[in-house]
Amino acid sequence: LAVMNMFYPGNRGAMYTAAIVLYALTAGTAGFVSAHLYCRLSGSESARWAWNLVLSATLFPGPVFLMFCFLNTVAIMYNSQAALPFGTILVIMVIWALVTLPLTIIGGIAGRNMAKGKDFDTPCRTNKIPREIPPVPWYRQGPCQVFMAGFLPFSAIYIELHYIFASVWGHKLYTLYGILFIAFTMLVIVTSFITIALTYFQLAIEDHRWWWRSLFSGGSTGIFVYAYCFFYYFGRSGMFGFLQTSFFFGYMLLASYAAFIMLGTIGFLSSLVFVRRIYRAIKCD
Repeated sequence: LAVMNMFYPGNRGAMYTAAIVLYALTAGTAGFVSAHLYCRLSGSESARWAWNLVLSATLFPGPVFLMFCFLNTVAIMYNSQAALPFGTILVIMVIWALVTLPLTIIGGIAGRNMAKGKDFDTPCRTNKIPREIPPVPWYRQGPCQVFMAGFLPFSAIYIELHYIFASVWGHKLYTLYGILFIAFTMLVIVTSFITIALTYFQLAIEDHRWWWRSLFSGGSTGIFVYAYCFFYYFGRSGMFGFLQTSFFFGYMLLASYAAFIMLGTIGFLSSLVFVRRIYRAIKCD
């Protein structure tokens, strides 16, 4: 929105309002994708698709609400102007209950209906008994792959991340939103490619357990972002005291968690498309 000059992000209130409205209005898309993918992988007649929909509606808002309650309580104890009044909190809760949740349910029902008769079709013949996974050296195991998958995308956004931190926490003006959009595009592309590459290396050593590893490999950049918070707080910022410390690490924990979910989803979907593509090309006799 800032790139298209639709609003001025220097106005913190406008930015927060835009984030809440956009999240509420895109809840239908989240419910549709979640229910459609779950029903295709588990079967459209699975009785647990409703619980999957509840998880989609609370996976991010739940931790955000708990963290916000803690930080708002701290702000009230210190008589800070950062504390939101009860009326504003009530409005946000009403938006979630009357807009976000219904849109998630409607999108989930539409996704489940579209998934009927379209169960997940394996591109080649599979065995019901999983194969034994051979031992691999330590540098080809999960933790090392997750570390490499997070380090490379993080290195692509490291410079822009410094300016973003200086703008949000150092009260400096950031206006290069075109460059920021390019950096975000690079982050998505690098995350997708590096997760696909690591998934291929994992399958090459006869390890078929790529589902959760692709999620953690893609989302591990969020862990690096939160690790950078410690460097910025102690090395670059002049913040001190319990109020500033709790606000900084609390809200950055939520931002890193959001980055983990977003990039992890990108990594998983990219790996899913890649795996289906390569196994569809296998000729079975």
